[in-house]
Amino acid sequence: MDAFQEARYGLGLQVEFVWRQIREPLIVPILRVAVFLCLGMSLMMLVERVYMGVVICFVKVFGRKPEKRYKWESFKDDVELGNSNYPMVLVQVPMYNEREVYQLSIGAACGLSWPSDRIIIQILDDSTDPTIKELVQLECRRWGSKGVNIKYEVRDNRNGYKAGALKEGMKHSYVKQCDYVAIFDADFQPQPDYLWRTIPFLVSNSDIALVQARWKFVNADECLMTRMQEMSLDYHFTVEQEVGSCTYAFFGFNGTAGVWRISALNEAGGWKDRTTVEDMDLAVRASLKGWKFLYLSNLQVKNELPSTLKAYRYQQHRWSCGPANLFRKMVMEIVTNKKVSLWKKIYVIYSFFFVRKIVAHINTFVFYCIVLPATVMVPEVVVPKWGAVYIPSIITLLNAVGTPRSLHLLVFWILFENTMSLHRTKATLIGLLEASRVNEWIVTEKLGDAHKGKGGGKGLKKFRFRIGDRIHMLELLVGFYLVFCGCYDLMYGKNHFFIFLYIQAIAFFVMAFGYLGTFVPNS
Repeated sequence: MDAFQEARYGLGLQVEFVWRQIREPLIVPILRVAVFLCLGMSLMMLVERVYMGVVICFVKVFGRKPEKRYKWESFKDDVELGNSNYPMVLVQVPMYNEREVYQLSIGAACGLSWPSDRIIIQILDDSTDPTIKELVQLECRRWGSKGVNIKYEVRDNRNGYKAGALKEGMKHSYVKQCDYVAIFDADFQPQPDYLWRTIPFLVSNSDIALVQARWKFVNADECLMTRMQEMSLDYHFTVEQEVGSCTYAFFGFNGTAGVWRISALNEAGGWKDRTTVEDMDLAVRASLKGWKFLYLSNLQVKNELPSTLKAYRYQQHRWSCGPANLFRKMVMEIVTNKKVSLWKKIYVIYSFFFVRKIVAHINTFVFYCIVLPATVMVPEVVVPKWGAVYIPSIITLLNAVGTPRSLHLLVFWILFENTMSLHRTKATLIGLLEASRVNEWIVTEKLGDAHKGKGGGKGLKKFRFRIGDRIHMLELLVGFYLVFCGCYDLMYGKNHFFIFLYIQAIAFFVMAFGYLGTFVPNS
């Protein structure tokens, strides 16, 4: 026993000796450089957030509503022209094995108010389940029997996923008579007056290519995870999209709940499947052709947030990997473009892509989950209070503006975003390096009315009390790393940083074991 204790004591001395030998010449310089870079990225994020906050305040104070910035005239009946006075509109609804929501989406699309002979509903069904395929086809026939001009389209393969389906849908002969195309994902339910509030902007302004509506989340209160998503997405729609629309008439198309001018879509090169963000790809290409975009914050379209952790992780991988990969593919094309101004190029490259899609993900994880915890073990490296406390606090408060009802959940939102930043950083690097999984596309699972079944949705409200499909090893490793740093700070530190480290470690463990979100019981 004494020999064992001596060996352990000797091993501890050796580890301490090695640590002291490498800390001063190697660890300290590397950590100082890392802190410097992270503080620089934090400042970039802060300036970006403050800039957008100033712009959005200007918009709200001076009432720069779309109706004041662009022409807008409601349609009037013409006795001589009849319904031909109205433009022909195509409504595309792409879907893939959407058992839970296909009736809702088809019903909402068919319920759009517009002259019946001036609208075509196109259901693009890529389903691989024969039963679901038959159900969707029967639903289309049911609406067709009511006089709705609805087309049920399928294809032999799923090449290009959603982009491939939309591209194939545009090839049909009846599309040639259409002027505009409205796109709704399978879980989106537009209000009947959606076209009356969007099409007039396109008709009255020949330079507008896209009119985008805001998303309204029907299941934001499903669980804590959906509330966290609501906070992030509300900031995106309340601030980011509004600022882009008001300043440069450019923003990233959200892939759904938008209306495109078909001539602009074709001029931009149509749909491409080179990345997993075909919507953003099309938006950037159309913008480089000189087209303008308009965002309508007061027009909301109902949709569903992913409430299972598995579905949310797949969605976030696509949303983080795709923009980074698109940036890699298009940065030189943007730089050399001659149709847009220098300021718009700077906005798209620096603000839209670099800061929001790359720096924000990487800095959140590297700084707050790796570098900052490491400084507790290296007292020679000091992070200034403005970088460790003030900047993240300001950024967090500015983000909370979008969802004031969730102000009391700010701490949970910080922990959630820091934890998800690992997954997003990994996806961002995959996109930048074009590594494996760069083109992975897994359709986000929707639950639709599943929660309205027996028990009034009590099954869905439960958290995962069992380990999910697998343990997420990266989250587990980061959790142990934070615990180690917390223990070191508890024993040797003086600033009580271990409190944050332990709490953040718990968040990583919760994520690692899938103990987050909701689940649908098998029986």
